[in-house]
Amino acid sequence: MTEHGHHGAEAGHAEHHHGRNALPAILGAPSVVAAWRTRAAIVAVVFGLISLVFLFVPGGRAHLLRAYLMGYMTIFNFCGGALAFLMVQYVSGGKWGQILRRPLEAMTRTIWMIIILLLPILLLGKHLYQWMAFPTTQAKLDAYHNGLMTHEQQLTAQSKVAMLNPTAAWVQAAIVLGFMVLVITILNKWSVQRDNDPQAGTLASFDKWRVRFENLSGPSILFYVILMTDFVIVFVKSLDVTWYSSVYGLQFLVAQGYAVLALGVMTLILLSKYEPMKTMFRTTEQHDMGKLMFAFTMLNIYLTFAEFLIIWSGNLPDEIPWYLHRIHGGWWVVCTADAICHWVIPFCILLSRDIKRSKAKLIWVAAFMIFARLIDMWWLIEPNFNDAAGNLHLAGNLGMLAYITVPISIVALWLAYYFTELMRRPLINVNDPHTEELLEPEHAH
Repeated sequence: MTEHGHHGAEAGHAEHHHGRNALPAILGAPSVVAAWRTRAAIVAVVFGLISLVFLFVPGGRAHLLRAYLMGYMTIFNFCGGALAFLMVQYVSGGKWGQILRRPLEAMTRTIWMIIILLLPILLLGKHLYQWMAFPTTQAKLDAYHNGLMTHEQQLTAQSKVAMLNPTAAWVQAAIVLGFMVLVITILNKWSVQRDNDPQAGTLASFDKWRVRFENLSGPSILFYVILMTDFVIVFVKSLDVTWYSSVYGLQFLVAQGYAVLALGVMTLILLSKYEPMKTMFRTTEQHDMGKLMFAFTMLNIYLTFAEFLIIWSGNLPDEIPWYLHRIHGGWWVVCTADAICHWVIPFCILLSRDIKRSKAKLIWVAAFMIFARLIDMWWLIEPNFNDAAGNLHLAGNLGMLAYITVPISIVALWLAYYFTELMRRPLINVNDPHTEELLEPEHAH
């Protein structure tokens, strides 16, 4: 080859590898997503049928409802966390959020399943919450005299009756979920309208939509945090009416980000085998998301340990039993596993730059983080009940295995819905300046 030809080949090679990428011709979800939906639906049905066995196991019915609450709060965290992340991304901007936007939108549109699946908890709540089982002052007093409530539980439940009563639970659920429906509907509607804007691709269009999304998302983030805190207090924290924590809602918010990032990264990595994500999902954005996962892991550690340190050092009779119930009688093993799986392992692994840039490795880290969230949710819910507080045992208590089958069934059902929504729209929002940045040459090494 002549010198001129050699240099020409080198120039062509450089242009091929370092030139600007073209926007893929097909922006819709690949057909494999339909296969994922089918598999998720099969898993949901199989594990749902297996869960029916616990109807005939001693204590199984009680654990079925508790496990249902665990599964429900897991998918609520996915949907609500996706909404929070979507709003934060609109306010803050960034290429990482642009590539994640359509999966986040698909997660938020599962809100209708969240609403429907809350109904069994509201209708059967008297089997979970003392304040639902004994809604009136006289009922609480009778429960205390009959040994069904302690004196502290009776007095505390009565002092919180304005918030914790069956009617108030329905009203609060309607307000929280109604707000989420409103914001989700508007954000998703605007997202489609932005792509169809006659002025799409112009600076005027970019600025118009940026301002519109920011004006809605900014205040909505504040309202969401307040309403979500109310929701988790009513449906999780109030399982123990005597316990107090001022950061409980914030912990759930961070846990939502932790789980949504993990699921979002898994989605993008799996989709990156196919167009358009094969072109659009660059190592740079993957690395950014890996760093965000690391940040949420650290924030989760900080909030949870700070709460524990303050309550443990205070050693107050109203607060300390919550932790004693979760570290005695076998629960210490679960508590230790929760800390190791939820914090230590992700923290240590995500320190590695190479792992954050490796699709094959990061997807397993993300899957493990979702598994760790399920362990944490079990640890938060089950010890609230007298038959499990400070006394974890499986012998003669097979109903507790419902904590495996029921959440898997609910999460799989939600995933089937999520994949359905993922197929409804293009995976890339084209009328956004960050889309052009995603097509720039990759400089990650």
